Amino acid sequence: MNTVTLRAGYVPLVDAAPLIVAHEMGFAEEERLALDLHRAPSWSTLRDMLVLGQIEAAHMLSPVPVAMAMGVGGITERLDALSVLCVNGPVVGVSNALAKKMAAAGFAFDFKNAAAAAQALMSAADSPLRIGVPFPFSMHSELLHYWLRESGGTPGKTLEVKTVPPPLMAEAMAKGEVDAFCVGEPWASIAVENGVGALLLPGSAIWEFEPDKVLAVRHEWVETQSDLAGRLLRAVWRAGRWIGSGNHLTTLSEILARPAYLNISPEVIDRALTGRLIINDHGDERYVDRFMEFHAGTSTFPWRSQAAWIAAQMAGRLGVDGAAAKSAARTVFRTDLYRRYLRGIAPDLPGASEKIEGAVDHVTTAASESGKLFLMPDRFFDGQKFDPSAD
Repeated sequence: MNTVTLRAGYVPLVDAAPLIVAHEMGFAEEERLALDLHRAPSWSTLRDMLVLGQIEAAHMLSPVPVAMAMGVGGITERLDALSVLCVNGPVVGVSNALAKKMAAAGFAFDFKNAAAAAQALMSAADSPLRIGVPFPFSMHSELLHYWLRESGGTPGKTLEVKTVPPPLMAEAMAKGEVDAFCVGEPWASIAVENGVGALLLPGSAIWEFEPDKVLAVRHEWVETQSDLAGRLLRAVWRAGRWIGSGNHLTTLSEILARPAYLNISPEVIDRALTGRLIINDHGDERYVDRFMEFHAGTSTFPWRSQAAWIAAQMAGRLGVDGAAAKSAARTVFRTDLYRRYLRGIAPDLPGASEKIEGAVDHVTTAASESGKLFLMPDRFFDGQKFDPSAD
């Protein structure tokens, strides 16, 4: 059978690795696919490329298909999430001026206590507190709003959330356009490298197992090109397994560092892959277990309960019907296609498509199609649990 070329887009981030590895390490070729990779400068550009049919698939922010299903954001073309590409990865950072004020007040920058970090940030910040995120519909935005709201809000202050493409986040901080940010790697670390900011908290300290990026395709395309979709999903899943083994991190850092991809020092990229982050210009290091996860447990499974959580957060923030939002969100996280295309390839598949989010506090076995599967810890920082079936 002939090789088919598929156009796939990505934003230059470490969590685009599964698509890049599928191309570079031959996993796409094993499925008789040639991936034609397109780097986009921003999430809005990448979304539009996918919607307009300029590419067939994309490394995408997980809330984007949910927002489009809800009918918010101005574009209602349906996108489907075939799998999760990466769990975790965002980092909250602050300007050097804020970091100095927080340190002077006794904050230890332990990189773990989200509630304490929120209180320290709110106490040190002037009004308005300007925080950069890469896109309005992103886990960065949802984590940020959830974290500050459940930590007591920003009393006496106005929160101003500004959209800044990831590669420009450090520059925006250097220019004084934002006081803080929530962005993916390597761009949080670049703020430290450039001497303009300090890292405050990993996103996993807010939600320990948040589905950050997905493999997105147009619904119409996957309905008419199911064989190609399955081949793409298998190639990307195998790439995630290769990354997740932990045996190829040096090679991966060097691949991602190439000018065609991130064009960043491999040493900086390696921080994200190992979870050993330099948090300030003094060289202080913090280690984050599972800072980014590409394969372990159910990391790549598109849980419909995760889509429902995203929808519930956006609905509450935007003032739209929550039940309808959750219902729409469930349809675009395609657990059915994941099972269809990976059955017989993945060693085990979840027996359910939804779970109570935030209920797992240690590695736990769960019912699955052929035995038992491991669930990774998924706690929210404030101990809340999200039941997708609740009103």
